Amino acid sequence: MSAVAPAIERTAEETAPVPPVTGTRKRRRLDDDGIAGYLFLVPWFIGMLFTVIPFGVSLYLAFTDYNLLQVPNFTGFENFIRLFEDPKIVKSAQVTLLYTLFAVPLGLIAALGVAMLLNRGVRGLPIYRSVFYLPSLIGGSVAVVMLWRAIFGYEGIVNKALAVFGIKGPGWVTDPDWSMVTLITLSIWGFGGSMVIFLAGLRQIPRSYYEAASIDGAGAWRQFRSITAPLLSPVVFFNLVLGLIGSLQVFTQGYVFSGGSGGPADSTLFYNLYLYQQGFQRFDMGYASAMAWIMFVVIAAFTALNFLVSKYWVFYDD
Repeated sequence: MSAVAPAIERTAEETAPVPPVTGTRKRRRLDDDGIAGYLFLVPWFIGMLFTVIPFGVSLYLAFTDYNLLQVPNFTGFENFIRLFEDPKIVKSAQVTLLYTLFAVPLGLIAALGVAMLLNRGVRGLPIYRSVFYLPSLIGGSVAVVMLWRAIFGYEGIVNKALAVFGIKGPGWVTDPDWSMVTLITLSIWGFGGSMVIFLAGLRQIPRSYYEAASIDGAGAWRQFRSITAPLLSPVVFFNLVLGLIGSLQVFTQGYVFSGGSGGPADSTLFYNLYLYQQGFQRFDMGYASAMAWIMFVVIAAFTALNFLVSKYWVFYDD
């Protein structure tokens, strides 16, 4: 009995009801959790200062005449009025939209096509995935754009390869009709980032869906249209939004390709490049700030439009 009594006492203690948390203790616990949460957010708040403050300054400068050397002179909406009177604004917007119109969809098609090939279970998948992903890391770098310009130069590798077949290659860099084609090709070459995301999305589609469709007699195109496309639509939407935002802000390719001039004949004068020319070559920082805010509004509008129409073609499991 002496050995059993302590065990009974311990069992009674373990099964005894836990006293409820009082209001004071509950508030103290919530306060401690809130303080810990805010402490974890401190680095984010500090980082936001380096974003919000420049945003506010640029918005103020958009309404001024400022050349980086003198005190800003408030001019009201004069810079925004100039935007509608500047013919190069229209030209740079056309160049940027043309680039976006072809580079984004063609890049998505190339990324999806390669992802579907790799999803078939090829050997050495990690190697192929790395090889295709690598261009997306360096495709927008200065060195690669310079290399691309040399490859597509009048005496470059591409024209020499065409000469073997008796074809005289055009001036890919110097001809206004072909310079944009070259930059769009460079953009498509860097499809690796989207491809990896597509490949991850394809891996999430259950194989049983395709097996059931095959039993019902559905071919490859029918399976793609009825299974792959709907279930992959959220991934397509994600890549589309990122692609649009990136293409509307393209700068490095046009700057390096044309030497900062936007040539030949303004065929590579992207909006961001013209903004750079105004702000850092002509030191018209007020006008450049107004251009930057117009670009911000346009990108936000395109993004919002994508979200609005996504309900008609993007399908989720729920």
